[in-house]
Formats: sequence, structure tokens, C-alpha cells
Amino acid sequence: MGRSSAGGRGELGSVTAEFATAIPAVLLVLACCLAGLQLGAQQVRLQDAASATARSLARGEAAPATAARVTTRTEGALLCARLDAAVGGVLPITLSAEGCALAGGR
Repeated sequence: MGRSSAGGRGELGSVTAEFATAIPAVLLVLACCLAGLQLGAQQVRLQDAASATARSLARGEAAPATAARVTTRTEGALLCARLDAAVGGVLPITLSAEGCALAGGR
């Protein structure tokens, strides 16, 4: 069972060329997936920081140091802290998170 003459040596290099054109597309998809995971992880960290900031401010303590912009508001007995952080990279993206805590709560 040898090679057929229809699929001879003339098509041997075409597989390499197709593989070479597919690699950049695969790498682009992989880079987008990794960037999405990184953004998701940063969003989780920002949400944790917003919750910690709200708890600290509600107890009357100073807000923890953060690189994000902090804005606060009061809703009834709740003190809410909103954090906005710019994420670097190719596209300028701003992530935001909000956490609320019972004002004066201990």
C-alpha cells in the first residue's frame, strides 16, 4: 500500500504552508483567552478591595491603600465604596467594583 500518484510530492509542502498560516490565528485566540482570564482575576481582586474598603470606611477607619479611584456614597444605613481601576494593555479598559457595609457596624 504505497502512495498514490494523485497525492504525490507536489502537495507535501502545502500542509506546511497551511500550518504556517494557522499558527498566528491560534496564537491570537490563545492571547485573547489569556487576556480574558487576566481581566477576570483583576476584577475579582478589585471586588475584594471594594468590600474591604467599604468595611474599613464603615468602621470609621482609613481606607486601605489602593491604586484605584475610590468614591463613596451612603444608602440608608449602608456605606458603599466604588473602586474604578484602569487596566493597561492594548485596549484601555476600566474595571469597577462596588462593596457596601453597614455604617458604624463592628
